[in-house]
Amino acid sequence: MTETDPLAPLLDLADVAPALDRAREQVDAALRHRALRRHGGAVAAEISLRSAVASAALDGHGHPVADVRAGTVTDPVVQGALRVAEAVPALADRWSRTPRQVLARLHVLAARGLVPADQLGRPVAGPDVTPGPDAALRLDGVSALVGGGTSVPALLLAAVVHAELLALRPFAGPGGVVARAAARLTLVAAGTDPRGLLAVEVGHHERQPEYVGSAGAFATGTPDGVRSWLRHYLTAVELGAQELTRVADEVLANA
Repeated sequence: MTETDPLAPLLDLADVAPALDRAREQVDAALRHRALRRHGGAVAAEISLRSAVASAALDGHGHPVADVRAGTVTDPVVQGALRVAEAVPALADRWSRTPRQVLARLHVLAARGLVPADQLGRPVAGPDVTPGPDAALRLDGVSALVGGGTSVPALLLAAVVHAELLALRPFAGPGGVVARAAARLTLVAAGTDPRGLLAVEVGHHERQPEYVGSAGAFATGTPDGVRSWLRHYLTAVELGAQELTRVADEVLANA
């Protein structure tokens, strides 16, 4: 890490570094679960489902996981979240090289049938989108960070990517689904969660009021606001690791 790293000061915010260490310890422990050696595919499929359902719920489209698993839910936001979750592994290799293209692809998958076809994959100005040149510059800044513009731990980078995209809302429609997928891609591409097994979206959903409040605090740009979001995000990571452990235990018990 160099002194010019734009995210390096975040590590000096109160309680962030210890929270980062705790989250990473829980992640590493969950990823060592013995079920993943023989039943990793089943665990990954269930985590992908639960994470997609949680992500759609955070955008106001909540449905029971069992109903989605049974295929009886036709809600287009849920269907978009499922498409996004399925696509994440294939997009991980491209994420650091062409982040703007990957974001466009995520939006196409998430928003199909929800926004006009000419808006799919394109940053636009609209009633739920932050307009103006500053937004474009900030989106470029997110892309630069993903492309190697920082050397902070991936958990911290994922948190910033997530919050910036929530604040910017550069695409019409279910922007939260895109933001959460971008954070997941950051962890997968960095090798922190190479198989996409952390159910961080479930952690956000479990603490939804805090998720909404801390995201709003981050958008203010104040140190306290940014710190509030980072602490929430790292707590959600811990909860996501715990959800992985629960799912792995269930799969192992039923094997």
